[in-house]
Amino acid sequence: MSAIVKLKPETGTAPAHAAKVATFPEPAPKKLILPAWGASLAANTLPPLVVVLVLLAIWEVAFSAPGSNLPTPSAVWMESSDLILEPFYVYGSQDIGLGWRVLTSLERVAYGFGFAAVVGVLLGAVIGQSVWMMRGLDPLFQVLRTVPPLAWLPISLAAFMDSRPSAIFVIFITAIWPVIINTAAGVRNIPQDYRNVAQVLRLNQIEFFFKIMIPAAAPYIFSGLRIGVGLSWLAIVAAEMLTGGVGIGFFIWDAWNSSRLTDIIVALVYIGVVGLLLDKLVSFIGRIVTRSTSEA
Repeated sequence: MSAIVKLKPETGTAPAHAAKVATFPEPAPKKLILPAWGASLAANTLPPLVVVLVLLAIWEVAFSAPGSNLPTPSAVWMESSDLILEPFYVYGSQDIGLGWRVLTSLERVAYGFGFAAVVGVLLGAVIGQSVWMMRGLDPLFQVLRTVPPLAWLPISLAAFMDSRPSAIFVIFITAIWPVIINTAAGVRNIPQDYRNVAQVLRLNQIEFFFKIMIPAAAPYIFSGLRIGVGLSWLAIVAAEMLTGGVGIGFFIWDAWNSSRLTDIIVALVYIGVVGLLLDKLVSFIGRIVTRSTSEA
């Protein structure tokens, strides 16, 4: 880009040229900048996507020979694509899509894990306040938390005489221990300055619980809740294999009895994805609660 600029000659000097040419730099072209959220999404999505594609390719090559015991990804898609494309079909009381089966299992998890979260946080808060209670009950908790979920099922069936409350009890008894232990550890690690402030303000036990204890122990509490929700999802799938019903666990057992390996593989993918989403949901809620309490 150029322009003609006329220069006025100075007084008492020789006349300058009629005009001079002054050049101006061209404006730099605007660069296309990827938004920050787009770059973050790509950084978090592309690596696992590449890994999954590589594993699928290895799986396809490893079991593509005739007589292989496991189906290939292409065989899974050809034989069970309807379970992926239509997760919410209903053709009968037992012939329903995997989406409905997952929701049925999630309903039981919501009851069992919800009870475990409430009771576990309250008990952990009480136990964390007393050193003697912590020393006396911690060995018992450590023993009970190592009991496999299915080991509780016969006792729950004998007590409730029904599969639905029995499955909910198995979820509850499996998920409550990490919640209690982590909450008690968080309460024990509350700084003494916080307790001194509570004494100066003369807070009662309820005010101390909601204004001091829960905000200070929130990171520990949600660590226990993340472990608990993962154990809950594992417990319900295992319990449904034996108690029956329309849950995702019973679907896997029924597919095994019918020799539908491709359906089992699709169901395993559903279970893994739902477990990941549950963990991310509890983690997201924990970040919100922790941030809000720290800002308060």
